[in-house]
Amino acid sequence: MATIAPEPIRGDHATIEAGSSAPIGPSILPRGVNFSVFSQRATAVELLLFDDTADDSPAIVVPLGRATNRTGGYWHGFVPEVGAGQVYAYRAHGPWQPDQGIRFDARHVLLDPYGRGVAVPDGYRREVDPAAGGFVGRAMKSVVVDFGSYDWEGDRPLGRSLHETVVYEAHVRGFTAHPNSGLPDGLRGTYAGFIERIPYLVDLGVSAIELLPVFQFDPLAAPLGRTNYWGYQPVSYFSPHAPYSSRPDPQAAANEFRDLVKELHRAGLEVILDVVYNHTAETGLDGPTFCFRGLANEEYYLLDGRGGYADYSGTGNSLDANAAVVRRMILDSLRFWVSEMHVDGFRFDLASVLSRDEDGQPLARPPILWDIDSDPILAGTKVIAEAWDAAGLYQVGSFVGDRWVEWNGRFRDDVRAFVRSEPGRVWAVSQRLIGSPDLYAHARREPQKTVNFVTCHDGFTLADLVSYDRKHNEANGEDNRDGSNDNLSWNCGIEGPTDDADVLALRQRQAKNLMALTFLAVGVPMLTMGDEVLRSQRGNNNAYCQDSDLSWFDWSAVGREAGMLRFSAALIAARRRAQEMLDLPTDVTLDELLLNARIEWHGVELDQPDRSDSSRSLAVTIRGRSLDLHILANAYWEALDFAVPRADDGETWQRVLDTTLPSPDDIGFGTEAPVVATPSYRVGPRSVVVLAARTPTPSVQEVQP
Repeated sequence: MATIAPEPIRGDHATIEAGSSAPIGPSILPRGVNFSVFSQRATAVELLLFDDTADDSPAIVVPLGRATNRTGGYWHGFVPEVGAGQVYAYRAHGPWQPDQGIRFDARHVLLDPYGRGVAVPDGYRREVDPAAGGFVGRAMKSVVVDFGSYDWEGDRPLGRSLHETVVYEAHVRGFTAHPNSGLPDGLRGTYAGFIERIPYLVDLGVSAIELLPVFQFDPLAAPLGRTNYWGYQPVSYFSPHAPYSSRPDPQAAANEFRDLVKELHRAGLEVILDVVYNHTAETGLDGPTFCFRGLANEEYYLLDGRGGYADYSGTGNSLDANAAVVRRMILDSLRFWVSEMHVDGFRFDLASVLSRDEDGQPLARPPILWDIDSDPILAGTKVIAEAWDAAGLYQVGSFVGDRWVEWNGRFRDDVRAFVRSEPGRVWAVSQRLIGSPDLYAHARREPQKTVNFVTCHDGFTLADLVSYDRKHNEANGEDNRDGSNDNLSWNCGIEGPTDDADVLALRQRQAKNLMALTFLAVGVPMLTMGDEVLRSQRGNNNAYCQDSDLSWFDWSAVGREAGMLRFSAALIAARRRAQEMLDLPTDVTLDELLLNARIEWHGVELDQPDRSDSSRSLAVTIRGRSLDLHILANAYWEALDFAVPRADDGETWQRVLDTTLPSPDDIGFGTEAPVVATPSYRVGPRSVVVLAARTPTPSVQEVQP
């Protein structure tokens, strides 16, 4: 049994009381702070107190005695006269047995897994070898943060139903980091800066903001000295990312994040966090030791039997989410973000990893997923699964649980393929439009169990999806090997930027087609930041390391793409109004909804849907209480004449959407929508049309299509 000796300990020893193992982490009490950390196999644990984040040695070392400061696997102690703002870390002594997955190395300073704040020194370096000079001063450290004094002013999570939810996926920094955001330098890219742009989101009409990771992450977890922009490399599950604060210290970050949540709630917008409980920033065997590896490596991670890491996340490690210690940490983290931060829900990155057992096999009833599903504190939150992982486990349509909603990757792929005119996609798209019953009806799930999207942060933006046949990730420095090669995209005839007016018009029409089908479908629609103004990443479909104008929201596009922005906002508003007028039940399962709804399928002829491989068009009529909708989708490269069904007595059809028309004629829901008075409607090549039937008003003008 080998043990790695620590560097010499400097500093005075502090008086310590026994303290308590519960609650885990730091707890501010009237006379000081109670600390508690789990390290089952450690032979000794020291609490290190620092005067400053960049100090190269602790000011005080607090040894935790085995007899007085240990209960079971928990090391704990109460330190008098310590409070909020205290910088601290741990050292854990124990055996070095890497073949058994035990990796104690007391040269490392370790973050508190339950720490509420993380301080990153100015000279932070992602060191792997603690023998390097000045290692301690460059290491991240935990900070005691006070969560008891914040004034929420009566704020609570909003608790909106999924039926009324429209998700906008956004990056905290990327939303306002661009110089043309109009914000002062100190606010750009911060929680406070995001607050300044809330009116834009209100005008757009979305109801929930899904933020890319805001847990403290390793900013240097990217190759070749690049920046980890997306944030999918967590080092703490309880700490808001401090660099996103306009005053980047942990206490200010916690308060500023809560300011953001409070202001979004005041505007009627929910907050959903993209959370990463499937892996950590410690990566593989050659990665750094920040926290978990140095305290209880064999408890936190899935191991391969030889002491190495099982990797189902594509990052070098996978958390053992169904182990008792990790289960508890995940639940405690989720409860913290709901109780202390008032968030409304969570989107779980690579959620299928959480369904694996200690041998990596999928569990029929994964304990952690059912814990989340049934937890009373989380009962009012939205829980959304990215129902796959990086090792090939694909659970779209079969993810466990009663409350879980799924990112519908099949929706993305089928709609993309249909819009780019691939054969054999009509039947699949018909299923996607009515809530994907081929995936979900068998489970008797509610209609809103599918999150429908055609783009997200990972992959092409909407503009690039219709502008590039191939990925162009050279800027990432990996010789264009990274990112998916299968994008189901089409450049509309020219790769990348062009001045060709016909190509540009076709691209905008294709973008509108993709967006229209997303918002017409049963389920929860999701829009990616900037798609409403055709934000481009210049063909980069894996911009995880691009903290630059390539990834940031370009605010000049708000004026340049005013027509697309108007279309997007009008589409969201029309969806909301149509839902109200259709009056379709929301408290029934998907199969019950489809059995009772008046849904009629057509092709170019009424009641003759063509789902053959050669077909590239479909039509559907949905009849509601006070509104009928007739949706026509033509992915063929020539115009097609579609028969129009008879409207109910006393009603007439109006054209409310036609993606071939320029703004503002492309969409209009109300008395300005022209009447369709003919038995057929000519649908232009590669376009989507929506007709609505209701009692006409005298001001409606007729149109002869």
